[in-house]
Amino acid sequence: MHELFHASRRRFLAVASEFDLSPPQVRALGVLDPDRPVPMSELADALHCDNSNVTGIVDRLEDRGLVERRSAAHDRRVKMLAVTPRGAEVRERLAERLERPPEPLARLSPEDQRALRDIMRRALEQS
Repeated sequence: MHELFHASRRRFLAVASEFDLSPPQVRALGVLDPDRPVPMSELADALHCDNSNVTGIVDRLEDRGLVERRSAAHDRRVKMLAVTPRGAEVRERLAERLERPPEPLARLSPEDQRALRDIMRRALEQS
């Protein structure tokens, strides 16, 4: 499990690098829903970080044209994050790359992959 985790982590970092994004930026794009703007505080909660850390992540995503800040209709002090069309495209391409199984798992037969998936689901349900 440890080796698989590290292989997956290296792969994640390589994909993030291909898109010239940091890991937190990739995670933020993955969390944000292109069809539903959210307050910055909701993104901070989803990323398990402080609101001040989200500001830097969002600044860099906004500089790249992937997200934009908007004032909330109910309170102009609240900044909502909206994924831009370009951000939605990058988000989709990232998801396609990251959803591919890591090489060690891809080499398993389809039956073994399903068995492993089912075992992992049961293990996670117990935690």
